[in-house]
Amino acid sequence: MRRASFIFAAIAALGLALAPGLADARAGFGGSFGSRGGMTWTAPPLTRTAPYGAQPMQRSFTPSAPSTGYGYGSPAYGYGTGSRFASGLVGGLVGGGLLGLLLGHGFWGGMMGFGGFVGFLLQILLLVFLARFLIRLFRGPSPVFAGAGPGTLARAGPAGLGLTGAGGQAAQPPIALGAPDYRAFEQLLQEIQAAWSAHDVQALGAMVTPEMLSTFAEQLAEQTSRGVRNEVTDVRLLQGDLAQAWTEHGRDYATVAMRFSMIDVTSDSMARIVEGSPTERVSAVELWTFVRSPGGRWILSAIQQAR
Repeated sequence: MRRASFIFAAIAALGLALAPGLADARAGFGGSFGSRGGMTWTAPPLTRTAPYGAQPMQRSFTPSAPSTGYGYGSPAYGYGTGSRFASGLVGGLVGGGLLGLLLGHGFWGGMMGFGGFVGFLLQILLLVFLARFLIRLFRGPSPVFAGAGPGTLARAGPAGLGLTGAGGQAAQPPIALGAPDYRAFEQLLQEIQAAWSAHDVQALGAMVTPEMLSTFAEQLAEQTSRGVRNEVTDVRLLQGDLAQAWTEHGRDYATVAMRFSMIDVTSDSMARIVEGSPTERVSAVELWTFVRSPGGRWILSAIQQAR
């Protein structure tokens, strides 16, 4: 009986260790990060491809500006922190119980078990909530959700590319896009996933902003540390909509909702598949924001998951 408990605990611990890093293992790990210029903390307009909108940014180099009315998950108000803390809390609770079980104290028994560990974590939880309460008390209430400002988005979208124009609003002067732009977006989708799969940081650096490169490099390093490798192949754009296209401070921006399918497989150092299937396709809906200088080429500046 004790041997069976040991095996169960070991398997559960291994699953907990691997699961967070392997789910949504494509480029970006299924997160929302990067910058959309002055629109970073404003929700992109809804589109047919992403009818429920995009998730707020979890991390961005663009500072929040509560006084402007941006209320789209600004990091100044802890967006992304709560979910990670909750995950860490649950992981710690279960991990403490599993450790106790492995050491023979039982899941609920002893300081090494769940019961002893929960009191310690609850104290930390109370301190975190108290700190966040005091911060919000001095800052005032969180800003309300703010959509895009006035202005009309130029409609554009070539046939046959899976990208069709969608009306929307932008606080900045809108721009019109053409077939070459949409081809560039589709090509970047495929080439960035290919560079990600090859762990080719140099190639990624030529297609993304320095901010995006730093996040991708961090995620690739995490894979290396875990002894796994994610490969995304045969990427196919199925549908897309232009959400916004505007110019600000001499740069053009375009946010495009894209639904695409792919073969997404994660293997360990022995080439054994630990996540995904080499024969079954998976799909995702993401909003990618691209930026370019006048006369320059588009590069990726943000990824957001669709709700």
